[in-house]
Amino acid sequence: MEEENTTIIMTSLSTLPPSHLTSLTHTILSLSHHHRRRLASVLSSPTLFSLTLRHLLSLSHHHRRRLASVLSSPTLFSLTLRHLLSLSLPQKTHLIATHLLSLLRPLLLHRNHHSLPSSAALMKLRDLDAVVLLLFLCETHQLDPDVLEASADNWREMLGTICSDTMLNSISGLWTCDAGILMPYIETLVRCKRFVDIMGGYNHHRRLRGEKEGYEIPAARAAVVALRAVEVLKAAGEVECVICKEEMSEGRDVCEMPCQHLFHWKCILPWLSKRNTCPFCRFQLPTDDVFSEIQRLWEILVKTSELHVA
Repeated sequence: MEEENTTIIMTSLSTLPPSHLTSLTHTILSLSHHHRRRLASVLSSPTLFSLTLRHLLSLSHHHRRRLASVLSSPTLFSLTLRHLLSLSLPQKTHLIATHLLSLLRPLLLHRNHHSLPSSAALMKLRDLDAVVLLLFLCETHQLDPDVLEASADNWREMLGTICSDTMLNSISGLWTCDAGILMPYIETLVRCKRFVDIMGGYNHHRRLRGEKEGYEIPAARAAVVALRAVEVLKAAGEVECVICKEEMSEGRDVCEMPCQHLFHWKCILPWLSKRNTCPFCRFQLPTDDVFSEIQRLWEILVKTSELHVA
């Protein structure tokens, strides 16, 4: 499964034109800087490393500078760890799923109508701290399980040392090339996707919410607001709204979906308040549900991969 996921992501990347790949690389670099600085803030200690790291991070993106501002706070680590430990397994899964969604979205930003807005990937600052720390704990356990066998009181210092070594290695030259930026991104994306799949993924979490088979998710409000109003032209001939089966009058403003199908506003708005699909072709708009969004975006990547291979 992990190998298949990696193949899908790599194939999707290979379909990008050079300009889009460069844009994606910059987006990932900024995102990675942001996450690394959040982790550094949680794990840092008031040492020479902290001062040196602050100097290095000050050269990076604004988000990294935001993360560096809390680097020297033992209190932040304590609060973040406490918050993380207070979360149930489903809540941790939701955090990782939201993080996964934030990693998936840059892959599709260049695909026009697939980049419509959604609030599903929004995350509070303390939740971002928690998921970055959780992923780092998992990575540390995989590489050196003995570290986490120590008392939790010593974790911050030990994890800070590991984090500093990782960050200093990452700026030694590897991160100056596209491959150095993309590979950690792909590895994290695959790791999060594997975790969400192991935890049951989309269908499991719908069952937990008590949703029956065939239950539909409303379209994201921001995506609905972003839909275009267009005027019905005479040259278009008779255009019927497939929801009410009535003809749309010439010169009237109607809603145009990203798939270019037209509908009366009074018909499409109630429709999208209950489901996120085009009534004509089943094209999917974004939703505000994290797991539904992961499912939607992943299906797009799979189709892209299949088309490229074919």
